[in-house]
Amino acid sequence: MGERLPHVDLGGHRGAIAKSHHGSRSIVVGSDISKGGVRGRLNAALPAERLGDHLRILSGTGQNIVGLAVYVVASLGTNILISRRLGAAALGVITLATQFAFVAGAATRFGMDMATVRTVAIDVGRGEPGRVRGVMARASAIAAIASGVVAVAVFLAAPGLARAFGSRVLGKPAFQAAALALPFVALCQVYLGGTRGLKIMRHTLFIYWAGQPVAWIALLVGGWAVAQTVLATIAAWFAWRRKTARYPATPPPPGELRDLLGYGAPRAPAALLGQLLFWTDYFVASRYVTSQTLGVYAAAVRVSQALVLFLIAVNYMFSPFVADLHERGERVQLDALYKALTRWIVAGSLPILLTLLVLPGPVLLVFGGSFATGTTALRILLVGQTVNVATGSVGFILIMVGRTGWDLMVYLGSFLLDFALAVLLASHLGTTGAAIAQAVTLAASNGVRLYLVWRFVHIQPFDRHYARLAIPATAGGGVMVAVHLALRHGAWPVDLLVSALAGAAVYAAVLVWVGLAPAERAAISRVLGRRRKETSGARPE
Repeated sequence: MGERLPHVDLGGHRGAIAKSHHGSRSIVVGSDISKGGVRGRLNAALPAERLGDHLRILSGTGQNIVGLAVYVVASLGTNILISRRLGAAALGVITLATQFAFVAGAATRFGMDMATVRTVAIDVGRGEPGRVRGVMARASAIAAIASGVVAVAVFLAAPGLARAFGSRVLGKPAFQAAALALPFVALCQVYLGGTRGLKIMRHTLFIYWAGQPVAWIALLVGGWAVAQTVLATIAAWFAWRRKTARYPATPPPPGELRDLLGYGAPRAPAALLGQLLFWTDYFVASRYVTSQTLGVYAAAVRVSQALVLFLIAVNYMFSPFVADLHERGERVQLDALYKALTRWIVAGSLPILLTLLVLPGPVLLVFGGSFATGTTALRILLVGQTVNVATGSVGFILIMVGRTGWDLMVYLGSFLLDFALAVLLASHLGTTGAAIAQAVTLAASNGVRLYLVWRFVHIQPFDRHYARLAIPATAGGGVMVAVHLALRHGAWPVDLLVSALAGAAVYAAVLVWVGLAPAERAAISRVLGRRRKETSGARPE
Protein backbone atom coordinates (compact mmCIF):
# COMPACT_ATOMS: atom_id res chain seq x y z
CA MET A 1 0.00 0.00 0.00
CA GLY A 2 1.32 3.45 -0.87
CA GLU A 3 1.27 6.62 1.17
CA ARG A 4 -0.02 9.52 -0.88
CA LEU A 5 2.30 12.53 -0.83
CA PRO A 6 1.59 15.96 -2.34
CA HIS A 7 1.52 16.30 -6.12
CA VAL A 8 4.64 17.83 -7.52
CA ASP A 9 5.24 19.60 -10.79
CA LEU A 10 7.70 17.93 -13.07
CA GLY A 11 8.56 20.43 -15.78
CA GLY A 12 4.93 21.31 -16.34
CA HIS A 13 3.63 17.79 -15.73
CA ARG A 14 1.52 16.70 -12.82
CA GLY A 15 3.00 13.68 -11.15
CA ALA A 16 2.78 11.90 -7.84
CA ILE A 17 5.41 10.41 -5.60
CA ALA A 18 4.41 7.13 -4.02
CA LYS A 19 6.49 6.03 -1.07
CA SER A 20 6.43 2.43 0.04
CA HIS A 21 6.04 1.60 3.74
CA HIS A 22 8.64 -1.11 3.20
CA GLY A 23 11.38 1.11 1.91
CA SER A 24 12.40 4.55 0.79
CA ARG A 25 12.17 3.98 -2.92
CA SER A 26 10.14 6.73 -4.65
CA ILE A 27 8.26 6.20 -7.87
CA VAL A 28 7.46 9.01 -10.25
CA VAL A 29 4.26 8.35 -12.15
CA GLY A 30 2.76 10.22 -15.05
CA SER A 31 6.09 11.85 -15.90
CA ASP A 32 6.33 11.31 -19.65
CA ILE A 33 8.47 14.42 -20.18
CA SER A 34 10.19 15.85 -23.19
CA LYS A 35 12.72 18.54 -22.27
CA GLY A 36 13.58 20.12 -25.57
CA GLY A 37 11.99 21.93 -28.48
CA VAL A 38 8.59 23.53 -28.23
CA ARG A 39 7.76 21.66 -25.01
CA GLY A 40 10.87 23.03 -23.34
CA ARG A 41 10.06 26.60 -24.35
CA LEU A 42 6.49 26.22 -23.12
CA ASN A 43 7.64 24.92 -19.75
CA ALA A 44 10.20 27.71 -19.41
CA ALA A 45 7.91 30.55 -20.49
CA LEU A 46 4.64 29.63 -18.75
CA PRO A 47 3.89 29.41 -15.01
CA ALA A 48 3.85 25.65 -14.56
CA GLU A 49 2.47 25.87 -11.01
CA ARG A 50 -0.79 27.22 -12.52
CA LEU A 51 -0.79 25.76 -16.01
CA GLY A 52 0.81 22.34 -15.52
CA ASP A 53 -2.35 20.44 -16.45
CA HIS A 54 -3.02 22.79 -19.39
CA LEU A 55 0.47 22.12 -20.76
CA ARG A 56 0.20 18.38 -20.31
CA ILE A 57 -3.17 18.25 -22.04
CA LEU A 58 -1.95 20.60 -24.78
CA SER A 59 1.04 18.34 -25.43
CA GLY A 60 -1.07 15.19 -25.49
CA THR A 61 -3.66 16.88 -27.69
CA GLY A 62 -0.94 17.85 -30.15
CA GLN A 63 0.15 14.21 -30.35
CA ASN A 64 -3.46 13.14 -30.85
CA ILE A 65 -4.00 15.65 -33.63
CA VAL A 66 -1.00 14.27 -35.50
CA GLY A 67 -2.31 10.74 -35.10
CA LEU A 68 -5.86 11.71 -35.98
CA ALA A 69 -4.64 13.51 -39.09
CA VAL A 70 -2.92 10.29 -40.19
CA TYR A 71 -6.08 8.37 -39.28
CA VAL A 72 -8.35 10.66 -41.29
CA VAL A 73 -6.05 10.75 -44.31
CA ALA A 74 -5.48 6.98 -44.29
CA SER A 75 -9.17 6.20 -43.72
CA LEU A 76 -10.26 8.58 -46.46
CA GLY A 77 -7.54 7.16 -48.69
CA THR A 78 -8.88 3.66 -48.14
CA ASN A 79 -12.46 4.76 -48.83
CA ILE A 80 -11.36 6.60 -51.96
CA LEU A 81 -9.40 3.53 -53.10
CA ILE A 82 -12.44 1.31 -52.60
CA SER A 83 -14.90 3.74 -54.21
CA ARG A 84 -12.74 4.39 -57.27
CA ARG A 85 -11.84 0.75 -57.89
CA LEU A 86 -15.03 -1.01 -56.82
CA GLY A 87 -17.67 1.73 -56.93
CA ALA A 88 -20.07 3.33 -54.48
CA ALA A 89 -22.00 0.08 -53.90
CA ALA A 90 -18.90 -1.74 -52.62
CA LEU A 91 -18.03 1.21 -50.40
CA GLY A 92 -21.49 1.01 -48.86
CA VAL A 93 -21.17 -2.72 -48.10
CA ILE A 94 -17.66 -2.45 -46.67
CA THR A 95 -18.68 0.54 -44.55
CA LEU A 96 -21.57 -1.51 -43.14
CA ALA A 97 -19.27 -4.39 -42.16
CA THR A 98 -16.44 -2.32 -40.71
CA GLN A 99 -18.78 -0.07 -38.74
CA PHE A 100 -20.56 -3.18 -37.48
CA ALA A 101 -17.19 -4.39 -36.14
CA PHE A 102 -16.45 -1.09 -34.40
CA VAL A 103 -19.98 -0.83 -32.98
CA ALA A 104 -19.88 -4.40 -31.69
CA GLY A 105 -16.33 -3.90 -30.42
CA ALA A 106 -17.45 -0.88 -28.40
CA ALA A 107 -20.09 -2.97 -26.65
CA THR A 108 -18.11 -6.16 -26.16
CA ARG A 109 -15.24 -4.53 -24.29
CA PHE A 110 -17.88 -4.09 -21.55
CA GLY A 111 -16.80 -0.56 -20.72
CA MET A 112 -13.37 -1.75 -19.63
CA ASP A 113 -11.54 0.77 -21.81
CA MET A 114 -13.08 3.68 -19.88
CA ALA A 115 -12.83 1.75 -16.61
CA THR A 116 -9.06 1.39 -17.01
CA VAL A 117 -8.64 5.07 -17.90
CA ARG A 118 -10.59 6.15 -14.83
CA THR A 119 -9.28 3.61 -12.31
CA VAL A 120 -5.63 3.87 -13.36
CA ALA A 121 -5.78 7.68 -13.22
CA ILE A 122 -7.35 7.60 -9.74
CA ASP A 123 -4.88 5.01 -8.39
CA VAL A 124 -1.94 6.99 -9.72
CA GLY A 125 -3.37 10.22 -8.30
CA ARG A 126 -3.64 8.55 -4.89
CA GLY A 127 0.00 7.51 -5.05
CA GLU A 128 -0.82 3.80 -5.45
CA PRO A 129 0.51 2.87 -8.92
CA GLY A 130 1.16 -0.71 -7.87
CA ARG A 131 -2.54 -1.46 -8.18
CA VAL A 132 -2.81 -0.69 -11.88
CA ARG A 133 -1.53 -4.03 -13.17
CA GLY A 134 -4.17 -5.90 -11.19
CA VAL A 135 -6.82 -3.57 -12.57
CA MET A 136 -5.66 -4.27 -16.11
CA ALA A 137 -5.57 -8.04 -15.59
CA ARG A 138 -9.18 -8.09 -14.45
CA ALA A 139 -10.41 -5.58 -17.03
CA SER A 140 -8.77 -7.37 -19.97
CA ALA A 141 -10.20 -10.71 -18.83
CA ILE A 142 -13.72 -9.25 -18.70
CA ALA A 143 -13.34 -7.72 -22.18
CA ALA A 144 -11.85 -10.92 -23.65
CA ILE A 145 -14.69 -13.11 -22.39
CA ALA A 146 -17.45 -10.72 -23.48
CA SER A 147 -15.99 -10.08 -26.94
CA GLY A 148 -15.18 -13.74 -27.55
CA VAL A 149 -18.77 -14.86 -26.93
CA VAL A 150 -20.17 -12.18 -29.25
CA ALA A 151 -17.55 -12.94 -31.93
CA VAL A 152 -18.67 -16.57 -32.16
CA ALA A 153 -22.31 -15.52 -32.44
CA VAL A 154 -21.59 -12.93 -35.15
CA PHE A 155 -19.48 -15.37 -37.19
CA LEU A 156 -22.29 -17.93 -37.20
CA ALA A 157 -24.87 -15.26 -38.02
CA ALA A 158 -22.85 -13.71 -40.89
CA PRO A 159 -25.09 -15.05 -43.71
CA GLY A 160 -28.20 -13.69 -42.03
CA LEU A 161 -26.56 -10.33 -41.37
CA ALA A 162 -25.52 -10.10 -45.01
CA ARG A 163 -29.09 -10.75 -46.15
CA ALA A 164 -30.49 -8.26 -43.61
CA PHE A 165 -28.27 -5.49 -44.94
CA GLY A 166 -28.95 -6.32 -48.57
CA SER A 167 -25.62 -7.78 -49.71
CA ARG A 168 -25.52 -11.56 -49.84
CA VAL A 169 -22.39 -11.91 -51.99
CA LEU A 170 -19.97 -9.38 -50.50
CA GLY A 171 -21.60 -9.21 -47.08
CA LYS A 172 -20.99 -12.72 -45.72
CA PRO A 173 -17.16 -12.74 -45.83
CA ALA A 174 -17.09 -9.11 -44.69
CA PHE A 175 -19.15 -9.85 -41.57
CA GLN A 176 -17.13 -13.01 -40.85
CA ALA A 177 -13.92 -11.00 -40.97
CA ALA A 178 -15.50 -8.43 -38.66
CA ALA A 179 -16.40 -11.20 -36.19
CA LEU A 180 -12.82 -12.51 -36.09
CA ALA A 181 -11.57 -9.00 -35.38
CA LEU A 182 -13.93 -8.34 -32.45
CA PRO A 183 -11.82 -9.67 -29.52
CA PHE A 184 -8.77 -7.81 -30.78
CA VAL A 185 -10.72 -4.57 -31.26
CA ALA A 186 -11.86 -4.82 -27.63
CA LEU A 187 -8.52 -5.76 -26.05
CA CYS A 188 -6.57 -3.14 -27.98
CA GLN A 189 -8.79 -0.39 -26.57
CA VAL A 190 -8.56 -1.74 -23.02
CA TYR A 191 -4.74 -1.77 -23.01
CA LEU A 192 -4.55 1.67 -24.61
CA GLY A 193 -7.07 2.93 -22.05
CA GLY A 194 -4.62 1.93 -19.34
CA THR A 195 -1.79 3.90 -20.92
CA ARG A 196 -4.07 6.94 -21.19
CA GLY A 197 -4.87 6.54 -17.51
CA LEU A 198 -1.12 7.04 -16.97
CA LYS A 199 -1.60 10.31 -18.93
CA ILE A 200 0.57 9.06 -21.79
CA MET A 201 -0.84 9.58 -25.28
CA ARG A 202 1.90 8.49 -27.65
CA HIS A 203 0.89 4.81 -27.59
CA THR A 204 -2.65 5.65 -28.69
CA LEU A 205 -1.09 7.88 -31.35
CA PHE A 206 1.30 5.33 -32.84
CA ILE A 207 -0.78 2.18 -32.36
CA TYR A 208 -4.40 3.21 -32.82
CA TRP A 209 -4.67 6.51 -34.67
CA ALA A 210 -1.69 6.12 -36.99
CA GLY A 211 -0.81 2.42 -36.98
CA GLN A 212 -4.15 0.76 -37.67
CA PRO A 213 -5.32 2.79 -40.68
CA VAL A 214 -1.90 2.57 -42.32
CA ALA A 215 -1.96 -1.20 -41.79
CA TRP A 216 -5.51 -1.16 -43.17
CA ILE A 217 -4.24 0.11 -46.50
CA ALA A 218 -1.21 -2.19 -46.52
CA LEU A 219 -3.30 -5.28 -45.76
CA LEU A 220 -6.41 -4.33 -47.73
CA VAL A 221 -6.04 -7.04 -50.34
CA GLY A 222 -6.30 -10.00 -47.98
CA GLY A 223 -7.32 -10.49 -44.36
CA TRP A 224 -6.87 -6.85 -43.34
CA ALA A 225 -9.83 -6.72 -40.96
CA VAL A 226 -8.22 -9.28 -38.66
CA ALA A 227 -4.53 -8.65 -39.30
CA GLN A 228 -4.51 -4.95 -38.44
CA THR A 229 -6.33 -5.49 -35.13
CA VAL A 230 -4.09 -8.40 -34.11
CA LEU A 231 -0.97 -6.30 -34.67
CA ALA A 232 -2.47 -3.33 -32.83
CA THR A 233 -3.48 -5.47 -29.84
CA ILE A 234 -0.01 -6.97 -29.49
CA ALA A 235 1.55 -3.52 -29.67
CA ALA A 236 -0.88 -2.10 -27.09
CA TRP A 237 -0.20 -4.98 -24.66
CA PHE A 238 3.55 -4.52 -25.03
CA ALA A 239 3.30 -0.76 -24.41
CA TRP A 240 1.25 -1.29 -21.24
CA ARG A 241 3.62 -3.94 -19.85
CA ARG A 242 6.65 -1.81 -20.59
CA LYS A 243 5.27 1.30 -18.86
CA THR A 244 4.04 -0.52 -15.73
CA ALA A 245 6.82 -3.07 -15.21
CA ARG A 246 8.60 -0.78 -12.72
CA TYR A 247 5.61 -0.50 -10.38
CA PRO A 248 5.66 -2.80 -7.33
CA ALA A 249 2.73 -5.20 -7.20
CA THR A 250 0.08 -4.06 -4.72
CA PRO A 251 -2.87 -6.22 -3.64
CA PRO A 252 -6.17 -5.01 -5.08
CA PRO A 253 -8.63 -3.35 -2.71
CA PRO A 254 -11.62 -5.44 -1.61
CA GLY A 255 -14.41 -5.50 -4.15
CA GLU A 256 -12.35 -4.26 -7.12
CA LEU A 257 -13.80 -6.83 -9.52
CA ARG A 258 -17.30 -5.95 -8.35
CA ASP A 259 -16.58 -2.25 -8.86
CA LEU A 260 -15.26 -2.87 -12.39
CA LEU A 261 -18.34 -4.88 -13.31
CA GLY A 262 -20.60 -2.26 -11.74
CA TYR A 263 -18.92 0.50 -13.72
CA GLY A 264 -18.81 -1.51 -16.93
CA ALA A 265 -22.35 -2.91 -16.87
CA PRO A 266 -23.97 0.39 -17.92
CA ARG A 267 -20.99 1.26 -20.14
CA ALA A 268 -21.34 -1.83 -22.33
CA PRO A 269 -24.78 -0.98 -23.74
CA ALA A 270 -23.96 2.75 -23.61
CA ALA A 271 -20.85 2.24 -25.74
CA LEU A 272 -22.87 0.18 -28.21
CA LEU A 273 -25.53 2.88 -28.41
CA GLY A 274 -22.84 5.58 -28.61
CA GLN A 275 -21.35 4.00 -31.70
CA LEU A 276 -24.78 3.36 -33.17
CA LEU A 277 -25.71 7.00 -32.63
CA PHE A 278 -23.49 8.01 -35.56
CA TRP A 279 -24.69 5.17 -37.78
CA THR A 280 -28.28 4.26 -36.84
CA ASP A 281 -29.71 6.56 -39.49
CA TYR A 282 -27.23 5.08 -41.98
CA PHE A 283 -28.38 1.53 -41.22
CA VAL A 284 -32.03 2.60 -41.49
CA ALA A 285 -31.39 4.42 -44.77
CA SER A 286 -29.89 1.23 -46.21
CA ARG A 287 -33.41 -0.22 -46.23
CA TYR A 288 -34.85 2.62 -48.34
CA VAL A 289 -32.17 3.71 -50.82
CA THR A 290 -30.03 2.05 -53.47
CA SER A 291 -26.48 0.88 -52.79
CA GLN A 292 -25.20 3.74 -54.95
CA THR A 293 -27.04 6.37 -52.89
CA LEU A 294 -25.99 4.65 -49.66
CA GLY A 295 -22.34 4.83 -50.72
CA VAL A 296 -22.67 8.57 -51.32
CA TYR A 297 -24.24 9.01 -47.88
CA ALA A 298 -21.43 6.95 -46.34
CA ALA A 299 -18.93 9.42 -47.77
CA ALA A 300 -20.95 12.36 -46.40
CA VAL A 301 -21.07 10.81 -42.92
CA ARG A 302 -17.32 10.14 -42.99
CA VAL A 303 -16.55 13.68 -44.08
CA SER A 304 -18.83 15.23 -41.43
CA GLN A 305 -17.01 13.27 -38.74
CA ALA A 306 -13.79 15.07 -39.66
CA LEU A 307 -15.23 18.03 -37.73
CA VAL A 308 -14.73 16.20 -34.42
CA LEU A 309 -10.98 15.81 -35.00
CA PHE A 310 -10.01 18.24 -32.24
CA LEU A 311 -12.81 17.09 -29.93
CA ILE A 312 -11.59 13.50 -30.03
CA ALA A 313 -7.98 14.61 -29.59
CA VAL A 314 -8.84 16.54 -26.42
CA ASN A 315 -11.26 13.91 -25.06
CA TYR A 316 -8.64 11.19 -25.00
CA MET A 317 -6.16 13.39 -23.13
CA PHE A 318 -8.64 15.19 -20.86
CA SER A 319 -10.46 12.11 -19.53
CA PRO A 320 -7.82 10.92 -16.99
CA PHE A 321 -7.50 14.48 -15.66
CA VAL A 322 -11.27 14.59 -15.12
CA ALA A 323 -11.19 11.37 -13.10
CA ASP A 324 -8.17 12.50 -11.04
CA LEU A 325 -9.35 16.07 -10.34
CA HIS A 326 -12.92 15.02 -9.53
CA GLU A 327 -11.71 12.31 -7.15
CA ARG A 328 -9.58 14.91 -5.31
CA GLY A 329 -12.44 17.42 -5.18
CA GLU A 330 -10.69 20.10 -7.27
CA ARG A 331 -13.84 21.41 -8.94
CA VAL A 332 -12.56 24.93 -9.62
CA GLN A 333 -9.53 23.63 -11.51
CA LEU A 334 -11.69 21.14 -13.41
CA ASP A 335 -14.14 23.89 -14.38
CA ALA A 336 -11.32 26.14 -15.62
CA LEU A 337 -9.84 23.30 -17.67
CA TYR A 338 -13.23 22.46 -19.19
CA LYS A 339 -13.82 26.07 -20.26
CA ALA A 340 -10.34 26.53 -21.72
CA LEU A 341 -10.31 23.20 -23.55
CA THR A 342 -13.77 23.71 -25.04
CA ARG A 343 -12.67 27.02 -26.55
CA TRP A 344 -9.54 25.34 -27.91
CA ILE A 345 -11.68 22.58 -29.44
CA VAL A 346 -14.01 25.07 -31.12
CA ALA A 347 -11.12 27.28 -32.27
CA GLY A 348 -9.35 24.32 -33.86
CA SER A 349 -12.54 22.97 -35.47
CA LEU A 350 -13.82 26.18 -37.06
CA PRO A 351 -11.53 26.10 -40.15
CA ILE A 352 -12.71 22.55 -40.86
CA LEU A 353 -16.35 23.56 -40.38
CA LEU A 354 -16.01 26.56 -42.69
CA THR A 355 -14.37 24.43 -45.39
CA LEU A 356 -17.08 21.78 -45.26
CA LEU A 357 -19.92 24.32 -45.22
CA VAL A 358 -18.57 26.52 -48.02
CA LEU A 359 -17.02 23.79 -50.18
CA PRO A 360 -19.02 20.57 -49.68
CA GLY A 361 -19.13 19.80 -53.41
CA PRO A 362 -15.37 19.94 -54.05
CA VAL A 363 -14.73 17.98 -50.84
CA LEU A 364 -17.04 15.14 -51.89
CA LEU A 365 -15.64 15.13 -55.44
CA VAL A 366 -12.47 13.67 -53.91
CA PHE A 367 -14.40 10.37 -53.75
CA GLY A 368 -15.47 10.55 -57.39
CA GLY A 369 -17.81 12.44 -59.69
CA SER A 370 -21.02 10.76 -58.48
CA PHE A 371 -20.45 11.76 -54.85
CA ALA A 372 -21.20 15.47 -55.40
CA THR A 373 -24.89 14.63 -54.90
CA GLY A 374 -24.25 14.30 -51.16
CA THR A 375 -23.78 18.03 -50.46
CA THR A 376 -27.22 18.57 -48.91
CA ALA A 377 -26.84 15.62 -46.55
CA LEU A 378 -23.35 16.77 -45.58
CA ARG A 379 -24.48 20.28 -44.66
CA ILE A 380 -27.32 18.89 -42.53
CA LEU A 381 -24.98 16.46 -40.76
CA LEU A 382 -22.64 19.34 -39.95
CA VAL A 383 -25.37 21.04 -37.90
CA GLY A 384 -25.43 18.15 -35.43
CA GLN A 385 -21.65 17.81 -35.37
CA THR A 386 -21.31 21.55 -34.69
CA VAL A 387 -23.38 21.18 -31.51
CA ASN A 388 -21.28 18.14 -30.63
CA VAL A 389 -18.09 20.21 -30.88
CA ALA A 390 -19.52 23.33 -29.22
CA THR A 391 -20.27 21.49 -25.96
CA GLY A 392 -16.76 20.08 -25.64
CA SER A 393 -15.92 16.95 -23.63
CA VAL A 394 -19.30 16.85 -21.88
CA GLY A 395 -19.88 13.14 -22.55
CA PHE A 396 -16.45 12.06 -21.32
CA ILE A 397 -16.86 14.13 -18.15
CA LEU A 398 -20.09 12.33 -17.28
CA ILE A 399 -18.36 8.97 -17.72
CA MET A 400 -15.17 9.87 -15.85
CA VAL A 401 -17.02 11.09 -12.75
CA GLY A 402 -18.73 7.70 -12.54
CA ARG A 403 -22.23 8.61 -13.78
CA THR A 404 -22.37 5.69 -16.19
CA GLY A 405 -26.01 4.95 -15.44
CA TRP A 406 -27.09 8.43 -16.52
CA ASP A 407 -24.81 8.16 -19.53
CA LEU A 408 -26.63 4.97 -20.54
CA MET A 409 -30.02 6.66 -20.21
CA VAL A 410 -28.92 9.53 -22.46
CA TYR A 411 -27.61 7.13 -25.08
CA LEU A 412 -30.76 5.01 -24.94
CA GLY A 413 -33.00 8.02 -25.40
CA SER A 414 -30.78 9.34 -28.20
CA PHE A 415 -30.80 6.00 -30.00
CA LEU A 416 -34.58 5.74 -29.85
CA LEU A 417 -34.94 9.31 -31.08
CA ASP A 418 -32.50 8.77 -33.96
CA PHE A 419 -34.13 5.48 -34.95
CA ALA A 420 -37.66 6.88 -34.86
CA LEU A 421 -36.76 10.00 -36.82
CA ALA A 422 -34.74 7.99 -39.35
CA VAL A 423 -37.60 5.56 -40.01
CA LEU A 424 -40.06 8.43 -40.30
CA LEU A 425 -37.92 10.68 -42.50
CA ALA A 426 -35.69 8.31 -44.51
CA SER A 427 -38.70 6.45 -45.88
CA HIS A 428 -39.85 9.70 -47.52
CA LEU A 429 -36.72 11.84 -47.90
CA GLY A 430 -34.03 9.18 -48.30
CA THR A 431 -30.58 10.12 -47.06
CA THR A 432 -31.66 13.74 -46.50
CA GLY A 433 -34.12 12.47 -43.90
CA ALA A 434 -31.45 10.28 -42.35
CA ALA A 435 -29.14 13.28 -42.04
CA ILE A 436 -31.88 15.33 -40.35
CA ALA A 437 -32.42 12.51 -37.86
CA GLN A 438 -28.75 12.44 -36.90
CA ALA A 439 -28.45 16.22 -36.60
CA VAL A 440 -31.50 16.53 -34.32
CA THR A 441 -30.34 13.61 -32.18
CA LEU A 442 -26.81 14.95 -31.66
CA ALA A 443 -28.14 18.37 -30.67
CA ALA A 444 -30.63 16.90 -28.19
CA SER A 445 -28.22 14.42 -26.58
CA ASN A 446 -25.51 17.02 -26.03
CA GLY A 447 -28.02 19.42 -24.52
CA VAL A 448 -29.11 16.79 -21.98
CA ARG A 449 -25.50 15.99 -21.11
CA LEU A 450 -24.74 19.65 -20.48
CA TYR A 451 -27.58 19.74 -17.96
CA LEU A 452 -26.41 16.53 -16.23
CA VAL A 453 -22.79 17.69 -15.94
CA TRP A 454 -23.97 20.97 -14.43
CA ARG A 455 -26.29 19.12 -12.04
CA PHE A 456 -23.73 16.58 -10.79
CA VAL A 457 -20.36 18.33 -11.19
CA HIS A 458 -21.37 22.03 -11.31
CA ILE A 459 -19.17 22.91 -14.28
CA GLN A 460 -20.03 24.19 -17.77
CA PRO A 461 -17.96 25.07 -20.87
CA PHE A 462 -18.93 28.67 -21.64
CA ASP A 463 -17.35 31.97 -20.61
CA ARG A 464 -17.14 35.50 -21.99
CA HIS A 465 -14.20 34.60 -24.24
CA TYR A 466 -16.13 31.82 -26.01
CA ALA A 467 -18.25 34.21 -28.12
CA ARG A 468 -15.16 36.04 -29.39
CA LEU A 469 -14.46 33.09 -31.69
CA ALA A 470 -17.32 34.34 -33.89
CA ILE A 471 -15.13 37.23 -35.08
CA PRO A 472 -12.35 35.17 -36.73
CA ALA A 473 -14.96 32.67 -37.97
CA THR A 474 -16.85 35.43 -39.77
CA ALA A 475 -13.68 36.86 -41.28
CA GLY A 476 -12.31 33.51 -42.43
CA GLY A 477 -15.68 32.35 -43.76
CA GLY A 478 -16.18 35.56 -45.71
CA VAL A 479 -12.80 35.25 -47.42
CA MET A 480 -13.42 31.58 -48.17
CA VAL A 481 -16.77 32.35 -49.83
CA ALA A 482 -15.25 35.18 -51.90
CA VAL A 483 -12.38 33.04 -53.18
CA HIS A 484 -14.73 30.12 -53.89
CA LEU A 485 -17.04 32.35 -55.96
CA ALA A 486 -14.06 33.51 -58.00
CA LEU A 487 -12.73 29.98 -58.63
CA ARG A 488 -15.86 27.80 -58.75
CA HIS A 489 -15.93 27.57 -62.55
CA GLY A 490 -12.34 26.32 -62.74
CA ALA A 491 -10.75 23.04 -61.68
CA TRP A 492 -12.32 21.82 -58.44
CA PRO A 493 -9.02 20.77 -56.76
CA VAL A 494 -7.70 24.32 -57.21
CA ASP A 495 -10.95 25.78 -55.90
CA LEU A 496 -10.88 23.50 -52.84
CA LEU A 497 -7.22 24.04 -51.96
CA VAL A 498 -6.95 27.78 -52.57
CA SER A 499 -10.31 28.68 -50.99
CA ALA A 500 -9.66 26.58 -47.89
CA LEU A 501 -6.11 27.87 -47.38
CA ALA A 502 -7.10 31.52 -47.90
CA GLY A 503 -9.98 31.29 -45.44
CA ALA A 504 -7.90 29.41 -42.87
CA ALA A 505 -5.06 31.94 -43.09
CA VAL A 506 -7.38 34.88 -42.46
CA TYR A 507 -9.11 32.97 -39.67
CA ALA A 508 -5.80 32.23 -37.92
CA ALA A 509 -4.61 35.84 -38.19
CA VAL A 510 -7.84 37.29 -36.78
CA LEU A 511 -7.97 34.59 -34.09
CA VAL A 512 -4.57 35.62 -32.73
CA TRP A 513 -5.52 39.29 -33.00
CA VAL A 514 -8.94 39.33 -31.29
CA GLY A 515 -10.14 35.75 -30.73
CA LEU A 516 -7.87 34.61 -27.90
CA ALA A 517 -8.23 35.33 -24.20
CA PRO A 518 -5.72 37.88 -22.85
CA ALA A 519 -3.81 35.23 -20.89
CA GLU A 520 -3.49 33.09 -24.03
CA ARG A 521 -2.15 35.99 -26.10
CA ALA A 522 0.34 36.79 -23.34
CA ALA A 523 1.46 33.16 -23.21
CA ILE A 524 2.01 33.06 -26.99
CA SER A 525 3.99 36.30 -26.78
CA ARG A 526 6.23 34.87 -24.05
CA VAL A 527 6.84 31.66 -26.00
CA LEU A 528 7.62 33.55 -29.22
CA GLY A 529 9.79 35.98 -27.28
CA ARG A 530 11.90 33.17 -25.86
CA ARG A 531 12.20 31.66 -29.33
CA ARG A 532 13.49 34.96 -30.75
CA LYS A 533 15.99 35.28 -27.91
CA GLU A 534 17.23 31.72 -28.44
CA THR A 535 17.59 32.34 -32.18
CA SER A 536 19.43 35.64 -31.75
CA GLY A 537 21.68 34.16 -29.07
CA ALA A 538 22.70 31.35 -31.39
CA ARG A 539 23.89 33.71 -34.14
CA PRO A 540 27.66 34.19 -34.46
CA GLU A 541 28.95 37.68 -33.76
